[in-house]
Amino acid sequence: MSRAGSYVRALLPTGRDYRSIGRTWRGDLLAGLTVGIVALPLALGFGIASGAGAAAGLITAIVAGVIAAVFGGSNVQVSGPTGAMVVVLAPIVAAHGMAAVAVVSVLAGIMVVIAGAARLGRAVSFIPWPVIEGFTLGIAVIIFLQQVPALTGADAGSILHTNVVVTALSSLTAADPIYLVWSLGAVAIVAACMYLLPLVHRSIPGSLVGIVLVTVLTLVLPSPLAVIGALPTALPAIGLPSFSLETLSQLLLPAVAVAALAAIESLLSARVAASLADTGPYDPDRELVGQGLASIGAGLFGGMPATGAIARTAVNVRAGAKTRVAAIFHALVLLLVVLVAAGPVGAIPLAALSGVLMVTAVRMVHLATARSILRSTRADAIAYVVTAVVTVSVDLIVAVVIGMAVAGLFAIRGLSRATGVHREPIEGVPEPGDDRIAVIRLDGPLFFAAADRVLETVTSLHGVTVVILRMSQLELVDATGAHVLSEIVQQLERRGVTVLIKGVREGHVELFRTVGVLSSLRHSKHLFDELAPAVAHARSHVARAGDGT
Repeated sequence: MSRAGSYVRALLPTGRDYRSIGRTWRGDLLAGLTVGIVALPLALGFGIASGAGAAAGLITAIVAGVIAAVFGGSNVQVSGPTGAMVVVLAPIVAAHGMAAVAVVSVLAGIMVVIAGAARLGRAVSFIPWPVIEGFTLGIAVIIFLQQVPALTGADAGSILHTNVVVTALSSLTAADPIYLVWSLGAVAIVAACMYLLPLVHRSIPGSLVGIVLVTVLTLVLPSPLAVIGALPTALPAIGLPSFSLETLSQLLLPAVAVAALAAIESLLSARVAASLADTGPYDPDRELVGQGLASIGAGLFGGMPATGAIARTAVNVRAGAKTRVAAIFHALVLLLVVLVAAGPVGAIPLAALSGVLMVTAVRMVHLATARSILRSTRADAIAYVVTAVVTVSVDLIVAVVIGMAVAGLFAIRGLSRATGVHREPIEGVPEPGDDRIAVIRLDGPLFFAAADRVLETVTSLHGVTVVILRMSQLELVDATGAHVLSEIVQQLERRGVTVLIKGVREGHVELFRTVGVLSSLRHSKHLFDELAPAVAHARSHVARAGDGT
């Protein structure tokens, strides 16, 4: 097979994905059923919270769940609508309407497929841990606050364009006290079930029990609570809503944000899944291709962009999943709900789903992790806090960029401080004139952030005739660092100070030659491999200078 054929084949499904199915199918089916039960309220809730509707969330969980399971790079990843995606989609719905979600889903899916084909799956490793945890905290806060309008009975569609904090406060001040009491009671019942029932037995789906209990109570008792409403009883016909080129151009930038988020969250989820149990390795590039195809498929059926869901994937692994069959079966369970139980599901109060999402948001925040980061280093603590604040107040993708910039600036500052400039004494028996020889050892990385400091330190030397630059301890050198070395040599030589260079590493020779460091030396014999010959040469220069020759 050609290299190109092998490259493409590595991104596609193979029979190896299911080679253990004969031993694991029972556990996979049980895990898929468990995840399907857990995913149902989340799919409905995230669909509603995004503004696209409960049906869009359910369709996404079904269609994207199957496609990502088959084509993705993880054996146990479960995909569908997620809270992070809700945060990005809500403003898109407010600005362009529900029909734009499907278009954005397809556009973003194409971008993610291209990223996978371009082998960009490892890029997520460049995002620092504090930044990841910071936007996770910000997402949790947003998801929690997004449920406040639903608890007060406010029309979510009319307020999605405002800041989530302002929206929550405004809806609370205008809340109907009677409605608020009912909705808070529903949230309390759901939260109690989610926290307490697993203590009785870990396999009890607390969220589903809580939702059923609240739904039954609202059917028996006269209740003002709004409900989900009618759901489709079958998957809709495949196709995209009509749109103009102008609309398409307006949606390109939002699609980039959605694609970036889908890629980041999916790769993080797959990486977490690989660390939870021995379910085989994951291929990050294939994972991007699978998630991109999943979003395309969801969009063509009227759904929303999908990502790997960390919580559902963790449930899948802990329930015993070993192969992709579990994630596929989870989607089939949800499809069965659409075909058989759409009517009863439509009677679920929105406040009950809000309770599920509020508890989910609280569980996303790990206090031990927050404490660890805040107590680690000042740079990491600042990156964590800034990312979380910007996520809530501005935008998720902007928060990631700013968080990475903050972390990067502190990392660069730390590296620049690691650049050493030290004047060393000449070893051995001192000779007359040694005080006019400066041996300067450069170590660590020499790059743009430390270049000016090195230049100032070395060129400020006075009362010397010869300067020996020891470079064997230099690690990383960029073009700016090499240029500064050239400037150091030229400035000292113009002052009549002879510069000798000792110990240029083999990996730096070509850069030094290209930038002009070596050509700046007065003579080619002023380049040495060992210190002793360099010192001897320097002493001869001092002696000649003393003789006036």
